[in-house]
Amino acid sequence: MPEDSMDKPSIVTCTAPVNIAVIKYWGKRDEDLILPINSSLSVTLHQDQLKTTTTVAISRSFQEDRLWLNGKEEDITHQRLQSCLREIRRLARKRRNDGDARSEDSVGLSHKVHICSVNNFPTAAGLASSAAGFACLVYTLAQAFGVEGELSGIARQGSGSACRSMYGGFVQWIMGSKEDGNDSVAQQVEPESHWPELRILVLVVSSERKPIGSTSGMQTSVQTSLLLQHRAEAVVPRRMVDMIEAVRRKDFPAFAELTMKDSNQFHATCLDTHPPIFYLNSVSQQIIHLVHRYNKYCGETRVAYSFDAGPNAVIFTLQQFVPEFVQLVQHFFPPDRNGEDFIKGLPVKGAALSMELKQNIGLEPVPKGINYIISTKAGPGPRVVDDPSQHLLSAEGLPKKTTV
Repeated sequence: MPEDSMDKPSIVTCTAPVNIAVIKYWGKRDEDLILPINSSLSVTLHQDQLKTTTTVAISRSFQEDRLWLNGKEEDITHQRLQSCLREIRRLARKRRNDGDARSEDSVGLSHKVHICSVNNFPTAAGLASSAAGFACLVYTLAQAFGVEGELSGIARQGSGSACRSMYGGFVQWIMGSKEDGNDSVAQQVEPESHWPELRILVLVVSSERKPIGSTSGMQTSVQTSLLLQHRAEAVVPRRMVDMIEAVRRKDFPAFAELTMKDSNQFHATCLDTHPPIFYLNSVSQQIIHLVHRYNKYCGETRVAYSFDAGPNAVIFTLQQFVPEFVQLVQHFFPPDRNGEDFIKGLPVKGAALSMELKQNIGLEPVPKGINYIISTKAGPGPRVVDDPSQHLLSAEGLPKKTTV
């Protein structure tokens, strides 16, 4: 083989989704292995609207491992990133040593890697960017090094919720009981095709970095919140059973009530933390009022909210109710832009609001309270991008000038 062709980087690009937990994970029983104090369940959002794209290049000509995130070179010695990289390399080496014919020396186990990753949504704004990011990293590294099998346990070591982004549809993260964490893995409950009528609206209240990161927030809650202990031991186990049943039966009212109650309890534990943590703001609270008043007016549960560690609302509803609810959001949170720019993602039909409905909601409009809405649905897990033109790294293994 010519010398220059051996030096040419091996390049793989993949995408991975964001997931939104409807039964929340908050708190670790082991910080190093990222083992949770309770199980959790999430919905994987569609990558057509929200995704991380990662390109990995491997070459013996590279002098060191390097990482670029959203156009900026970052420190690759980050402990969690190194854990994922080390584990993938270990499995690749084990596979080769076990005599797998598909795992040759050419995979470059001793070669350095260049990693380039971009999100098409705000980073660190409570939109599960680390989950999509580490899921995409682990999946792409696995493809590049020829590693197969259960990968969610590796993704978990990067970011706990990343293990759930390794699958599409409805996913549970089983907390496990082993000290080494080998049984703390994600498992698909139902595929994305299971509930085609379900729709998700992300109401982006703020794309700014949240004041207290999830990791430090969790640590303080575990140390100081008695409510968090009660939640993990007495509340979540039953809710996991009920939520899985609601998903399998496609019982929206049951799904919605559990989702809202669990979101509220998660934020109650943040308030029960000492000193208290405030992730919701006044706009978040107005959205909560809007949802409950709309459901009450309709005489049935049509809409549910969920808030992660940030002020952005994730709304769950059914396809038939999307137009009216989006119109309500636009009425009570008048945008500083035209309708097309305000609604991104899946198209939303227009709807007329009756005066009676607006009066019954009875809220004061909050101009510019919501930046924009992302309209989406449940989607698949990580995917390989076959088109080489979509690589974020050039043939030399350096970031292209323009990335998606």
